[in-house]
Amino acid sequence: MAPDEEQERLRTEFLHHLHTHPDAMSKAGPPAHLTGSVIVLDDDGDAALLTLHRRARAWFQFGGHFEPGDATVWHAATREAREESGIADITAFPEIAQLDRHLLSGDFGRCREHLDIRFAARTPRSTESTVSTESIDVRWWPVDALPEGTREDLRPLVDAGLRLRRR
Repeated sequence: MAPDEEQERLRTEFLHHLHTHPDAMSKAGPPAHLTGSVIVLDDDGDAALLTLHRRARAWFQFGGHFEPGDATVWHAATREAREESGIADITAFPEIAQLDRHLLSGDFGRCREHLDIRFAARTPRSTESTVSTESIDVRWWPVDALPEGTREDLRPLVDAGLRLRRR
């Protein structure tokens, strides 16, 4: 059950999209397809680890497309977080933190829209991260001072992640 009307609307849209487009989880699928992502928070909930995405030139949570070996959406999101952060032991909480549907800007080829299923994870702030080929930078940001231009989109996800973190 979704936590509010907006999330329920998105849940219904995502299910309809999957029913209409059996290949919606594939990069080669329709221009709008499902993705999985993870907001990584530190143990205290004071900071979020974000990536400066190479194609979009903006700060985001870790995430991306499904691959054939991904058993579930959770597996895909966790794999993406590990690959993009360089932190091998990131494990997302099992509950979905948030659903989000957004148009893409930047060099994304055929892909025009993401129907993103978002999870949350936590890791010690002292854990060393690395920059992947998909990123320009990876950095901790205070949850109360997220990067300029991201606050409207990331704040609700950070808040959802913090709620899951406290469970």
